[in-house]
Amino acid sequence: MKLIRSALPECLVIEPAVHGDARGYFYESFNAQRFAEAGLDLSFVQTNVSRSARGVLRGLHYQWPHPQGKLVSVIDGEVYDVAVDIRVGSPTFGRWAAAILSSDNHRHFWIPEGFAHGFAVLSEHATFVYQCTALYDRAGDAAIRWNDADIAVDWPLAEPLLSDKDTKAPFLADVPPARLPVYRA
Repeated sequence: MKLIRSALPECLVIEPAVHGDARGYFYESFNAQRFAEAGLDLSFVQTNVSRSARGVLRGLHYQWPHPQGKLVSVIDGEVYDVAVDIRVGSPTFGRWAAAILSSDNHRHFWIPEGFAHGFAVLSEHATFVYQCTALYDRAGDAAIRWNDADIAVDWPLAEPLLSDKDTKAPFLADVPPARLPVYRA
């Protein structure tokens, strides 16, 4: 397993060791002991799977006051995956990092609690897997506008397909600080 630092120090791209031959391939997508040895002592309580068509953009989503850390990956297709630091008081508040995740590169992206998350589908379809550190909390479900100019994510889609929720999400500057996570050094 190889860890790759992103533009946000806490968000990591994880490349598993892939073993393949003419028959196909095998890799461990998660091993608690190996992750802990790499400094990621994670415990997952929920796993979600979504399937989306080309051009779909989901995000930027987060939960507060019961935040979720997410280990995300793609098992079919390709996405442009984004994390945004929305922790009040963080030295990287409002900054973002991205990774291409695909069924070909087998990469995972670790997005800790306190970050908003979104992705854009680049392939015909994509099947996306989220392993979450906290259960979904409908009352805490929140979003930041995907095209917030202050964040300025360089999305690879000019006109994405969006949900009503994502179209109407507030800009980060309009979210009351009490509805955002707080940075803890």
